[in-house]
This record gives sequence, structure tokens and C-alpha cells, in this order.
Amino acid sequence: MRFLRRNATESTDTAKTDAVGAVTDEADDTAKAHTAGKGRPTPKRREAEARRRGPVPPPPRTQREALRRTRGNKASKDERRQASAERRQRMMAGDDRYLLPRDRGPVKAYVRDLVDSRRNLMGLFMPLAILVFVALLTPVQAIQTYSTLFTTLLLVVMIIEGVIIGRRNTTLVRAKFPKETVRGLSIGWYSFIRASQVRKLRVPKPRLRPGQQVT
Repeated sequence: MRFLRRNATESTDTAKTDAVGAVTDEADDTAKAHTAGKGRPTPKRREAEARRRGPVPPPPRTQREALRRTRGNKASKDERRQASAERRQRMMAGDDRYLLPRDRGPVKAYVRDLVDSRRNLMGLFMPLAILVFVALLTPVQAIQTYSTLFTTLLLVVMIIEGVIIGRRNTTLVRAKFPKETVRGLSIGWYSFIRASQVRKLRVPKPRLRPGQQVT
């Protein structure tokens, strides 16, 4: 009988120990599932930016120190202006590193040479637009009528010339670069835009004069 009682007591103690262990493990898992807080408020955006920038310099104590800081700012502005002017100069010279993505590559350079080596009526597009604007401001009805008619005819001729230039340049580009994927619409539109600009305002600047042979 004592042996049976002892076994029953041991079984009860073991069950209690297992229950306590299960509760402890569950509490540990719950504690791990929750992330501990920072213990401090989240800094504001201005405070975070101020920490990244570092301490704010103190105000100048003398007028000489203020002039020295002003000269330093002017020097940095001059450097930025000089860098911008250099980029502009290289872009006008046709350096691919400074050109817009639409102007980069040997294919686009060849198209520009084809357009720049010829004279065309499309180069008068912008002056013609100014002429039309001035004519519309004139109070004489006859001048407005004739200028409108002349402008319409010239625009039709320019469009026809632009189509011819685009198709001719596409054919020449495909013959010059047989391994390149040449899209006729892209080359034609690029030629049309280049030809419609005033020669002095073209970017990059023309490398060939009218009449020169394109190589």
C-alpha cells in the first residue's frame, strides 16, 4: 500500500512539474514574439537631418569672418558655373558622354552630318513662324490673306521635303550600318527635327558645312 501511495504521489508531482514547465515555455515564447520597444521617442525629421549634417556652425563674430565665408560661397558658385559651362561646351562639340540619350551613338552622328551637309527649306521653319505672327498683327486684310496663303504653301513644301529627307537618310544609314537595328520612323523623325532647326541653334553644332561630303 505504501508503494502504491508513493507511486501516486510521484505521478502527481511529475504532472505538476510538466504543467509548470509548459506554462514557462509558453510565457517565454510569448515574450520572444513581442519586440521590445525602443524606450525612447522617435526623433523628428528635422532632428534626424540635423544629426546627419552635423553641428551648425556658429554665426560669424566679426565682419572679416563673414566676408571670408561669403567669398567661400562665391568660389563654390563659380566652380559650379565653370563645370556647367564645360559640360555645355563638350555637348556642343558632340561628346557622347555629355549628349542627351536621343543624340548619342554613331548612327545619330551620321544622321546629323547628312542633314548638316545640305541646305533645305525646312531651316526656315522658325523664321517663317515669326513672319506669320507679325503678319497676323498687321491690320491690313490683304497682307494677312496673302501671308497666310504663302505660309500654307511653304509648309506643305517643307513637309514633303521632310519626308524625302527622312526616307533618304534612312536608306543611307541602313547601308552605312548594316548590323544596326535601324527604325525608319525614328531616323526620319530625327532628321525632320534636325532639319527644321536654325543652323546656328542646332545642338550639337554642325561638324560639316553645306556642300561638304559625308564620310
